[in-house]
Amino acid sequence: MFSKKKPVGVQQTKLATLIANDVRIAGDLQFSEGLRMDGHVKGNVSGVPGSQTLLVLSDRGSIEGNVHGYDVVVNGRIIGDLIADHFVELQGNAHVTGNIYYQQLRMDCGASVDGKLTKRETVQAGQAMPAVQGSSPLLMAADEVLREER
Repeated sequence: MFSKKKPVGVQQTKLATLIANDVRIAGDLQFSEGLRMDGHVKGNVSGVPGSQTLLVLSDRGSIEGNVHGYDVVVNGRIIGDLIADHFVELQGNAHVTGNIYYQQLRMDCGASVDGKLTKRETVQAGQAMPAVQGSSPLLMAADEVLREER
């Protein structure tokens, strides 16, 4: 009579890397496992394709570029598109200026999004996304997702 619900929320909990709030990075950043970011990145940020990565962007952190990861928790500022293969959590201080592509979404009061929210199907979310290189491969991937929806 009762069905077993799918687990909701972050699956990866190990944060192997910390970028402190006084660190500024100009260029693309790729990480594996978990990354907590209190600093600032001007460039694309992505988890290793095909792995269950976790990005935690604190209220002191910001990213000016596209973001791609498996699980993404945002409490800071992102100017660019956000693609999550599994789960996105927008906490109370989150500000995203760009489109968000997600499989599961949790949004707290106070969070703001200036862009489009697009739910990805499980098949789409499981597809390998291109690694961050060049100008904006995440935008190309997002455009591909939009084309598939039409």
